[in-house]
Amino acid sequence: MTTARTPYRLVAAIAAGAAAALVMAGCSSGGTAASAGSGSSKPVGGGDLTYAIANDPISLNPSGIGAGNDTLAITRQLVDSLLWQDPSDGSLKPWLATGYTANSDATAFTFDLRSGVTFSDGTAFDATAVKDTFDDIAAAGAASTAASSFSGYRGTKVVDDDTVEVDFSSPNAAFPNAASSVALGIVSPGTTKAPFVDRATGADVVGTGPFTLSSYTKNTSTVITKRKDYDWGPAARSNAGAAHLSKVTFQVVPEASVRSGSLQSGQLDAISSVQPSDTDSLRSQFALVTRANPGQVFGLTFNQERPLVADLAVRKAIAQAVSPKAVRDTSLNSLFKVGKSVLGSTTPGFTDTSSTLAYDPSAASAALTKAGWVKGADGIRARAGEKLQLKLVWITNFGPNQTSLELIQQELKKVGVGLTLESGTVPQYLANLASGNWDVSWDNNSRADGDVLRSKFTSTGAQSIGADDPTLDALFTKELSQSSVTEREATFHQIQERIAAQADFVPVHELTSIIATAKDVHGIAYGADTRLDQLTGAWKDAS
Repeated sequence: MTTARTPYRLVAAIAAGAAAALVMAGCSSGGTAASAGSGSSKPVGGGDLTYAIANDPISLNPSGIGAGNDTLAITRQLVDSLLWQDPSDGSLKPWLATGYTANSDATAFTFDLRSGVTFSDGTAFDATAVKDTFDDIAAAGAASTAASSFSGYRGTKVVDDDTVEVDFSSPNAAFPNAASSVALGIVSPGTTKAPFVDRATGADVVGTGPFTLSSYTKNTSTVITKRKDYDWGPAARSNAGAAHLSKVTFQVVPEASVRSGSLQSGQLDAISSVQPSDTDSLRSQFALVTRANPGQVFGLTFNQERPLVADLAVRKAIAQAVSPKAVRDTSLNSLFKVGKSVLGSTTPGFTDTSSTLAYDPSAASAALTKAGWVKGADGIRARAGEKLQLKLVWITNFGPNQTSLELIQQELKKVGVGLTLESGTVPQYLANLASGNWDVSWDNNSRADGDVLRSKFTSTGAQSIGADDPTLDALFTKELSQSSVTEREATFHQIQERIAAQADFVPVHELTSIIATAKDVHGIAYGADTRLDQLTGAWKDAS
């Protein structure tokens, strides 16, 4: 029996600070297309774009676990989602679904689907494809990046060819927002029939997106080509029809200096993950597209399954020993904001919690001494024969990370906390996390919804850090049941305050994503999650 429904619109709004969400540099526009240079102001059809990414995507399965932004930049081109989150204001708008409603307790969502859409293999898009995609993700569990979006998933009902109802056993007010993500991009029946783990190469991945996969060569490149019949992009986007570009090559170029040099020599048309140290030199010759990331900021996450950091006194002391401003000023530039909360300032529901455990190394030292931690000859504290030596794991995919962590390492040593840094590529980092052999991790997670925190900070989350906190669990349960944007954001305020009070996370700096393009390249844009949006609006001047 279908429950009665009331209209429901979950608007992940970037409130009065919407303009501030777009950090601009050079001749660029944060969430929309960059259009620098002296070339044509009118899109030109055709042309090949070579776009450099820092990491091999690892998996071209949209809902699989890959290399973060570099994976999503590619898979976003292959699949469409039910809804589109507008980067200008965070609102949810039609895409493959023309609209949706929810029941009163946010446990059932009904999507009305667009007709006339086809997958790239010619199969018609319909309600069954949506059901198969969602069932497939739910069955994959922790093997999917979308696992947390399907907590309490009861199933998807095919009401008719153009209507589906997605049901949950408990409230899930975050689901409509999640339905706009790449991970919930709809794939064809043929894709869901292929084993989940076998889709990494993309050979079995068929979507309704504006591009199709031509080739994938691991650690080298991924090539996609235009779908000429594409005609169902979000109406609010600059181009809802077929892409202007004929082909896009995502070239894997791990070294930031090589990416910049290759752009300057004309071998590349655009590069992602521009390092802060390169922005001034590139700005004079190229267009920069920049946007502040919503979601979890860069900072220190504690593995509370480990005894040393399960101690609240130790976590609080670490929080007081680290100066976020000093780290930002040393490693980055003014495009990057100092972290004021576990959530970035462009995230709906952001609240400044920086006064909870402000930088105060003297207080940190005193607290550790009071807790029985005594400095040894090497400057590292010990208690009952155990040294306060922590292992931190981090990824090498963002250049300033090493400088930031070396400074944090120095700051912590001043108060008697030892920090061993273990770096690695994305696969190595994921393996380190899975091993559990770490005390602290340095990470961030971009998503334009405060619910991004739930997977990590609840006791039952897919990436739970072991913070067994009934108060925090209850707050996340509460936000999932709130249809009102205002009420839900108020709960996110409480969540951030609780995380700060318990020192579950030490915010250090926000992430600003930066793309540099040749001046004959136009229309490259970020989505609301500050990841590369579909390239339907991008074009190159005629040569």
